[in-house]
Amino acid sequence: MTDDALSAEQREREEALVETVVASFADAPDDRLREIMQALTRHLHAFVRDVRLTEAEWNTGIEFLTAAGHITDDRRQEFILLSDVLGISMQTVAVNNEAYLDATEATVFGPFFVTDAPFVENGGDIAGGAPGQPCWVEGTVTDTEGRPVAGARIEVWEADEDGFYDVQYADDRIAGRAHLLTDEEGRYSFWGLTPTPYPIPADGPVGALLAAVNRSPMRASHLHFLVDAPGLRTLVTHIFVRGDELLASDSVFGVKESLVMHFDEQPPGTPTPDGRVLADTAWSRTRFDIVLAPEQV
Repeated sequence: MTDDALSAEQREREEALVETVVASFADAPDDRLREIMQALTRHLHAFVRDVRLTEAEWNTGIEFLTAAGHITDDRRQEFILLSDVLGISMQTVAVNNEAYLDATEATVFGPFFVTDAPFVENGGDIAGGAPGQPCWVEGTVTDTEGRPVAGARIEVWEADEDGFYDVQYADDRIAGRAHLLTDEEGRYSFWGLTPTPYPIPADGPVGALLAAVNRSPMRASHLHFLVDAPGLRTLVTHIFVRGDELLASDSVFGVKESLVMHFDEQPPGTPTPDGRVLADTAWSRTRFDIVLAPEQV
């Protein structure tokens, strides 16, 4: 039923309810909280009225959110996953990371970041024994004036070749993640794993939703970065593998062209940048130069 098909009395009742609920937040002492709650109320009521939501559909939605709550724990955040697949995470990233000169673009944080990741020196190995092809990653961190940023903290984390992050295993392993610091010239380097595609956790309500709408849970191959330095805007981003067939259908809409990098395959026996001996193992290498925007833009 369209709004035009509603009687005047019905429209009046629905609109009166909206205004009553909006007005209930008028005395909130925090201006920002009042703004958010009143806007949220208007948008939610508009959605219900636009699709003419049935009570059965409302109940299904409540059951879905309840299931998302039940499956969430200290290792898995189903609500972040839901935000990701609805594009809300990426929209929030866009709103909070305005374009500024040539600053590196941000993208989604994802549900698998862990604080207190181990420290490695430049050139160290973050893989921690995780299975996968070795990958040499190097680059610089500069500000938008081209000045090197010394001592920038870089957090990196990634899935193994089986598509799992360390926190998805039950043995408390720490693998595929670490933090390091840029040197005096803003340079950084480390050994990781060549990124491979994997599905987001699809055994819960978000996975059921994707299946119901015929969407794939697969993420394009990527490597996560969080870069922090005093006086500069903290960057949460990741880089993607050029040529990956999933770049155009990433399940959380995280791909940006500026973040798609060449991961150059190196045949067995190719000398490594740091002299590491890989015997008969093929490896890859990539370069990711990071530009940080000012903290206040």
